[in-house]
Amino acid sequence: MTDASADDTARDRGTAGYLFEMGALKRAKRSGWWITGVKDPETIAEHSWRCAVIGSVLALMEGADPARVALLCTFHDSQETRVGDIPWIGRRYLDAASNETVTADQVSRAHDRVAEGIKAIVAEYEQGDSLEAVVAHDADRLECVIQGLEYLQQGYPAAQEWVDTTRARLRTPSAVALGEAAVGMPIAEWQRTYLGG
Repeated sequence: MTDASADDTARDRGTAGYLFEMGALKRAKRSGWWITGVKDPETIAEHSWRCAVIGSVLALMEGADPARVALLCTFHDSQETRVGDIPWIGRRYLDAASNETVTADQVSRAHDRVAEGIKAIVAEYEQGDSLEAVVAHDADRLECVIQGLEYLQQGYPAAQEWVDTTRARLRTPSAVALGEAAVGMPIAEWQRTYLGG
């Protein structure tokens, strides 16, 4: 085996290892909801998936690139395989590495184009300057609002504070409008609307 093929094999393994690592997000629960009393909160991957869908919708409403927003949303919490989902109260006591630093470590053995691409995605989200990053941040917040509303309807009254404080942080007109529309809506409203009930 030549040095080049050995390096390619190592990069293939490093990239595949990153994919396995991302699978941990399917099992890791969002810890902030435990503080509000939710016994079995959604996983980080479940949150990220709906965040990407919401981000695409908000992007279409705001005139941003929906594919780019969905990409930013997909990777926005990927660092939590290494540092966990640190709730806001926990951040008061911890000095965690930046998401850019964690991401650089996560992809350090991946193919160069993969590593550079993922680092750029995370950096754009963290810097928050582009329209797509602003929309992606609002998608993250709106997903928390909607999840909180679902938990409220499932009997977790402490979720109300999360809904209220997170709604207050929405920035784009579309996110504000959708957040307002969601409040007070039954979580099964979509069934009644489309099934003629």
